[in-house]
Amino acid sequence: MVLQANFSWPEYIDGDAFRTAQSAIRFKETPLTPLKVAIGMGIANEDWEGTASYVLEAERLGVDSVWSAESWGHDAATPLAFLAGRTSRIRLGAGIMQVSGRTPAMTAMTAMTLASMSNDRFILGLGASGPQVVEGWHGQQFGSTVQRLREVIEIVRQLTLGGRSSYEGELYRLPRPGGEGKPIKSAARVRPEPIPVFLATLSPKSLELTGEIADGWVGTSFMPEHADVFFTPMARGAARAGRSMDAIERMAGGVVHFTDDVAAALPARKPGLAFTLGAMGSRRHNFYNAAFQRAGYADIAQEVQRLYLEGRRAEAAELVPDEMVLKSNLLGTEAMVKERLRAYRDCGITSVRVDPMGASTAERIETLGRVVALVEELNRE
Repeated sequence: MVLQANFSWPEYIDGDAFRTAQSAIRFKETPLTPLKVAIGMGIANEDWEGTASYVLEAERLGVDSVWSAESWGHDAATPLAFLAGRTSRIRLGAGIMQVSGRTPAMTAMTAMTLASMSNDRFILGLGASGPQVVEGWHGQQFGSTVQRLREVIEIVRQLTLGGRSSYEGELYRLPRPGGEGKPIKSAARVRPEPIPVFLATLSPKSLELTGEIADGWVGTSFMPEHADVFFTPMARGAARAGRSMDAIERMAGGVVHFTDDVAAALPARKPGLAFTLGAMGSRRHNFYNAAFQRAGYADIAQEVQRLYLEGRRAEAAELVPDEMVLKSNLLGTEAMVKERLRAYRDCGITSVRVDPMGASTAERIETLGRVVALVEELNRE
């Protein structure tokens, strides 16, 4: 089946609702803000010159930010230092640095270095990661994730704003009790503005923390039609701290694939979603899977995880519904992709992070240019 420009959504999706379902949950005090475009760099990369060329073209096109990644391969900070020397305008986001992989002071030092190297274009993205990485890779105990995020942010802000290393928390105490150390102030120049801190959070409690103290949110497992799964607890945290949701940048998105044959584009996206549901965490702690469950996909998410962990990956991918692929990506004709961009904006996303399809860097840049043009067109409406 080839789906042309007059494509109708599959019968299990109400087409009008699919475009506007989240207008009711958009925070009414918050007017629609112009949508920005962000891109990612991927987890592992050996072609750094190609990456630099891609990011430079993105900067020329007007892309707002580029985000590195960190799992158990390359770190999130070093690639941004490389890009800081090649770019001049685009913001450089760590998406994300694992809080269990560094002391809070080292996180602060890295943030101050990247802010200095980039003329204050750096965004410090932080996340708790999961037990597979925290315990299997870093050898640290996993747990108390919300409290750990809170304390790391408090220490980082204290040190980067010129304060001494004096802190009494549940998890961190500076200086180390019983030792010979004394509180120290950073030798680096205090930045003229606080370094923005974004959190990659998924659970309700961590989303409340995001609303309470973060400057922005790095979203995953996100579908505009189910934005309330994320934004309701985030708004709760913001209200508790006396903040407006306007104070929090909110970023999410997916793969962009321009095509007239949407049905043919769906299978390629399913293995990635099956990996997210099945392998991004342990059987007990998979926060991505849990987010999809809270969005109404509990039975599917649990069964995909079971099959994946049993090694039946092809079966797991086949079980991922078309609807989930359509809702978590931007696929189709230009008119259809524009409607998805509209859905992201209308539900409260302020930056759409896109992964443009293409067999080469030139093709990805061409796709990215089309996305930027559609966002500009949408923002003019």
